[in-house]
Amino acid sequence: MIGEGHDGLPAYDDLPRDDAGAPVGWGVFGPGDSVGRMNLQSAGAVAAAARSVVRGAVFPLNAPHDLFTPPLFGRGRIRHTRLPLAGGAAFDDVYDNYYPQASSQWDALSHEAYQPDVFYQGVSAAEIARGERNGIEAWAQRGIAGRGVLLDVSRTLAAAGRPLDPGTSTALTVADLELARTEAGIDFRPGDVVLIRTGFVEWYQRQDQTARLAMSRPGGLTAAGIEHTEAMARYIWDSGAAAVASDAPGLEEWPPDPRPEAAPFGYLHRILIGQFGLAIGELWWLADLAEDCAVDGRYEFLLCSAPVNVTGGIGSPANAVAIK
Repeated sequence: MIGEGHDGLPAYDDLPRDDAGAPVGWGVFGPGDSVGRMNLQSAGAVAAAARSVVRGAVFPLNAPHDLFTPPLFGRGRIRHTRLPLAGGAAFDDVYDNYYPQASSQWDALSHEAYQPDVFYQGVSAAEIARGERNGIEAWAQRGIAGRGVLLDVSRTLAAAGRPLDPGTSTALTVADLELARTEAGIDFRPGDVVLIRTGFVEWYQRQDQTARLAMSRPGGLTAAGIEHTEAMARYIWDSGAAAVASDAPGLEEWPPDPRPEAAPFGYLHRILIGQFGLAIGELWWLADLAEDCAVDGRYEFLLCSAPVNVTGGIGSPANAVAIK
């Protein structure tokens, strides 16, 4: 499953544990780090990823910003106004009520705490509120570039006679991801951006406005995604991935599992972001890329992304492209 070499990344089972039994990933990249696992995108990893480009085919991975209407998770609708200038000889525009995570997006390391007032590296909520640590600018100023790999779980499960309904609360297991990885013929390498396709975006486009409205209300959203288990946490850590992104709205099975007996893995965001420093992407447009991968049999590519450079930003549009 895992390629050779991890740039010094310890194995999951060698991580220290806190009193709740959660793996502690802080300090792996230094005590003042706000970049997290994006550090694994070394110059060597980027150069190797560039060798994945053989055809020059480009696949934008960004859904229209207003596709998800009403927006999910209580986010607001963007207001876009075009401003005529010089008597109509030129235009500017302005965005109001702009939620950068309302469509294809990145979650910054300031988005989700491991526990209240404890963000990645032990950063406090006050530091996050002041824009001092873990903001999106840490990735924007560094740049995101590396090998992307697609796990087309939707297509793989359908071929196995187990079609996935992406609009249901269905847990994708480690075995499901491994099946997709094996079918794709890829091994993970340090610094990869792992893309997981469930088919949610295409499914959402087929829903009427009544269904979309219901999904936007508190408690109304259900979606397939990675399971809430320690086995999944171990799998992602040991993959060496710098980031994991999906077309699903929450990456993990939605809704999370709030039961005390499910902690600390019942809401996996808290581990992946708050402990691992993992970049998470959601609602990515993967259909066109997946179709091309199925045709040419190549599930690896160069992936580049330019998050917005906003100090203390909590998230960003993905602004991502895959190049094959």
